[in-house]
Amino acid sequence: MLRITDRYILREVIPPFFLGLVIFTFLLMIPPIMEVVEELIAKGVDTLTVIQIVGTLVPQGLALTIPMALLLGVLMGLGRMSSDRETVALQACGVSLLRMFRPLLLLALLAAAATCYVMVIALPDANQRFREITFRTVASRAEGEVKPRVFYEDFPNVVLYVRDVSQTGAGWRDVFLADMRDSGQPDVYVAAQGQVVLDAEQRTVDVVLRSGTGHVMRSDEPGAYEVHSFEEIVIGLDPESVFPRGGPQRGYPELTVAQLQEEAAQLSAQGASPHRPIMEIHRKFSIPVACLVFVLIGIGLGVTSRKDGRLASFALGLMVIFTYYVIMYGAEAMAKGGLVSPHLAMWLPNILLGLAGLALFAWRSASVERRIALPFSAARRPPEPEAEPAQSVARGSWSGIAVPKPGLLSLSLLDWYVFRLYGGVLLLGFVGLLGVFYISTFIDLSDKLFKGQTTGLMLLEYFWYATPQFSYFVLPVSALVAALVTIGLLTKTSELTVMKACGVSLYRAALPIFLASLALSGVLFGMSETIMATANREAEALNFEIRSGVRRNRAIDVLSRQWIVAGDGSIYHYLHFDPERNEIGNLSVYEFGGEPWGLTGRAFAGAATFQDGWRGRDVWTREFTRPAADGGESIAYASAAEAPLPTLEEPAYFATERPDAELMNFGQLRTHIGELSASGFDVVRLVVELHRKVSFPFVTLILTLIAIPFAVTTGPRGTLFGVGLGVALAFTYWITINVFAAIGSAGLLGPALAAWAPNVLFGASAAYLLLTVRT
Repeated sequence: MLRITDRYILREVIPPFFLGLVIFTFLLMIPPIMEVVEELIAKGVDTLTVIQIVGTLVPQGLALTIPMALLLGVLMGLGRMSSDRETVALQACGVSLLRMFRPLLLLALLAAAATCYVMVIALPDANQRFREITFRTVASRAEGEVKPRVFYEDFPNVVLYVRDVSQTGAGWRDVFLADMRDSGQPDVYVAAQGQVVLDAEQRTVDVVLRSGTGHVMRSDEPGAYEVHSFEEIVIGLDPESVFPRGGPQRGYPELTVAQLQEEAAQLSAQGASPHRPIMEIHRKFSIPVACLVFVLIGIGLGVTSRKDGRLASFALGLMVIFTYYVIMYGAEAMAKGGLVSPHLAMWLPNILLGLAGLALFAWRSASVERRIALPFSAARRPPEPEAEPAQSVARGSWSGIAVPKPGLLSLSLLDWYVFRLYGGVLLLGFVGLLGVFYISTFIDLSDKLFKGQTTGLMLLEYFWYATPQFSYFVLPVSALVAALVTIGLLTKTSELTVMKACGVSLYRAALPIFLASLALSGVLFGMSETIMATANREAEALNFEIRSGVRRNRAIDVLSRQWIVAGDGSIYHYLHFDPERNEIGNLSVYEFGGEPWGLTGRAFAGAATFQDGWRGRDVWTREFTRPAADGGESIAYASAAEAPLPTLEEPAYFATERPDAELMNFGQLRTHIGELSASGFDVVRLVVELHRKVSFPFVTLILTLIAIPFAVTTGPRGTLFGVGLGVALAFTYWITINVFAAIGSAGLLGPALAAWAPNVLFGASAAYLLLTVRT
């Protein structure tokens, strides 16, 4: 039965535990929310399916965040008690450190059981459900995936390009299909109409083309070329691209313990090392046990004589968590190298940190007991000087604050006091939340490091270039939490009441926070326009290199742009482009025209180099008299060892960045939209992103305007309530942003309105709350 002391300790630890659980899980959910949810909504996936998909991602986060949140809760709870000297009072009354550990041990056992359930049961099923739901969604909407004037390459070795998509579901118009499965030169089909036909029961995927021509090269010799017309042709695709046999396959994290044991037995029977399934089995139980280890470390670090309280414990907890996962993945690497038994590898972090926790617990307990054992120690201390009485606000000063000399900002003493309180919480929250991204990213990429696929220096370089994007996510949440905590503390300590009594309104008292949030909005926009684009390009290239082990050009990502539409509507296909030498390899040019739309010319160059104009080597060309249904008879064929290519676009056209808004600033994206629009690309999504580059930085100001009236009404409930409320507001804002962006990308709302609607909605709510709150 829990005694009063036990319940009191639990009441201090449980709120920050749940707060940390919400914060950590929310931060880990931001990337899938921004990537998966927006894309699914834009594709027309119903809301229930989107919620199901997001729900299946939660257990994957909880497997990491439950132990992390438990450590945070213990550190913050005991840190608050230590700062108020409550732990000293308890020990002076005979409550030992071991006695304090008892209620925390119960909480650790409950957290370990919950983590074990997530790891053993919920996580495998949730990951599998995510694959199955996503799989069914893609299968049912394959036709809707094809966008007008955008190359669709999700079907293996098949490229689709359509100039128009019927809004009534009647299929595509003006279709270009390149089938690269059977020959060095792709078989090309050009048709007036087309659609994809799926049969889930029969497991077939067919592209049906109507009223067109097929262009087939029977060998690598360009003279062996066939052109045939058709009224309807069915091109069968690999069903495994849409309907994998047996459904989505389970990876090791998706397997149950019994399935992992069976996998290990099969690998052993085949003479292969079963270390991976063995370690996965032990991981499912070692991470839950980490809850006990974290509580042991937490009580050793939390019961101190520090005065910094709860918030400073945040960073301390992150350091312990980071150390835990570094040891875990280091042990996993050693197990793969045969240096450590796979049965022991996943338990090494618990063993090492557990021993450190026991030593810290014993040292802390002994040092506390020695200090309390001296009954007259307090009397022997020299008397502390009396604190100077606090001066009133009306007299122009504030307790504990040095009066700054008038500066350029001409802020009053009260402004500096509020700003210092706000800045401290902002900095602490920013550093702590940024650490969550570092830890989750390290966990994601650590296997590449320990397998030798990358180096520690490259991983640090990736962190360096990824930090601006991480900061872009974290800074608004930190600003929101800082505003809520600052106003909440001023309300709870009645300082805001004193200000009002002295004639300082809420608006005037919150002026430093308004100005700081406006400055932070400027910082976000400045980051987006200066360092973000370059840093994201470098980070993306490093991420690709770390994961694949293949180095690619960081300055220009053109390797994946092997299909491109020219300004005159021609389609280019090439194997590679070297921007430094202005050289293209294996270039094919397809020219279109006529009514109905069809192929009028085709050219090929083994290589093309630009020097005051393009010149190709090993060139052949072919022209067609009648496109599409009229037969497409060839009337002209020519070949040359070297020939000029006068109609080819300039090299800069091939070096254009991919249509990825995160890799460009506002000016670059606006120019890029113009180029893509002239080339026939669908740029609606990019136009939405263009407006979001201006609207999103105002998130700090909008959320701060909402936070201040909320904090006034919720301040008496404490700092943790304000932090939890801030996370809820931020989560709601992020969901709203992505929903409206998806609606705008789908063309259901104007791009400008889709980008600014969240700010308008939340700004109007903020204005109403500010006008109705008691000032």
